[in-house]
Amino acid sequence: MTDHVVVLGGGTGGSVLANDLADRLAPELDAGDVRVTLVNDDPDHVYKPVWLYVPFGEREPADGRRPLAELVDDAVDLRIDRVTRLDTNARRLEMRDGAPIEYDYLVLATGSTLAPDEVPGLAEAGHDYYSESGAEALRDELLSFTEGRLVLSVVGTPHMCPAAPLEFVFMADDWFRERGLRDEVDITYTYPVQRVHGNEHIAEWARPIMDDRDIDVETFFNAESVDPDARTVTSMEGGELDYDLLVTIPPHRGVDLVEEAGLGDQGWVDVDQHTLEAEAADRVYAIGDTAETGAPNAGSVAHYQAGVVSRRLASEVRGRPATATYDGKTLCFLETGMSEASFVAFDYENPPSPAPPSEKLHWAKLAYNESYWLTARGLL
Repeated sequence: MTDHVVVLGGGTGGSVLANDLADRLAPELDAGDVRVTLVNDDPDHVYKPVWLYVPFGEREPADGRRPLAELVDDAVDLRIDRVTRLDTNARRLEMRDGAPIEYDYLVLATGSTLAPDEVPGLAEAGHDYYSESGAEALRDELLSFTEGRLVLSVVGTPHMCPAAPLEFVFMADDWFRERGLRDEVDITYTYPVQRVHGNEHIAEWARPIMDDRDIDVETFFNAESVDPDARTVTSMEGGELDYDLLVTIPPHRGVDLVEEAGLGDQGWVDVDQHTLEAEAADRVYAIGDTAETGAPNAGSVAHYQAGVVSRRLASEVRGRPATATYDGKTLCFLETGMSEASFVAFDYENPPSPAPPSEKLHWAKLAYNESYWLTARGLL
């Protein structure tokens, strides 16, 4: 009997996992004892961290795209289609275009989606760099923005790449200074809790830098509505901010498929934070943004979780106890300007302690962005 492992989602977590399984289970795949299928609704793999650099003219959106067929091991069956229904009792996926897929083991790596429509006026008024089209539109706005108030508002948490809002205001500050415009541009940063980042250690590190660079801060600001005509953002707490250019981190949600299958709320799968097994279904795992673990929604998290699930699945199909566990390991570079960056490494037990910003770390981040495609192929 052939065990069928299905990975749903071809982002960082899904691609790394599929390639790792192809390597780890090579003897079983060759013998026909195991099949691995990767399902994605887009023929391209998208490396979203590239979008942070697009508004500043440092990258093009195309730099963050590669055909999945070029990244995924030939031993993996790649299927480009959309899943319309997940039945965890029957272990069956209904597809939009093709035949249903039955699985023995399922890994959900469906990631995050943007939901700006949840805040009235946000989709019409706000710019973002969390989507390809948003990053391109923001680039055009920034190039013509020479004076006024730029507001970066974190509207929803959790969100992809938790450091990116801080990175954006640090980079914008530096970018306007380099162009001799900083005195004409006010930068305001809002965050929904009473500090500038969800992690208190990163918040304590970032706040003095923001104060030193004259970046205004509004904490405990939960955007409730945006008036595109008046150019104002109103918060649930009763505050109001004027803006000339609004950049937002929109609310994030998972895919409806997850909630409809009873695996968790708002598209996030309730899992054991160490084993990454779904709490509401057998033989189902979730990784990356999809998994409700308490770890950041960062690419490195998906990468490390993929390795854990790969080892667990290899043990299971070989009839052995699965012992691999995830410890919350996270690595993250944080741009602090256009030419310097910091770095943090932490896990469930050890909090982050950001390194002093340096040009060396900035180039290290850029080097990783270039070598990322080796990671997606399972080579790093």
